[in-house]
Amino acid sequence: MLTCTNRITVDLPPADTKRWVARRKAAVVAAVRSGAIGLEEACRRYELSGEEFLAWERGIENYGVPGLRATRLQIYYNAPPTQAKPRY
Repeated sequence: MLTCTNRITVDLPPADTKRWVARRKAAVVAAVRSGAIGLEEACRRYELSGEEFLAWERGIENYGVPGLRATRLQIYYNAPPTQAKPRY
């Protein structure tokens, strides 16, 4: 759990997370978007590249949380984007 100085409390995955399910990816994206954690800090904490984080963000924008599922990435990326509402 991460607590910021502006009193926003966010449940983030542990820093040593190895298995990235869609829910955990969405939690990190939501925390960065809300300002609870900075992009650079998130990338450093989770050993992500900026490109990988941006891919997560695009997945949510285009397909919602299901767009973050690794087993479905090929299907989603080969199909035209929909206007799914993010569920995080």
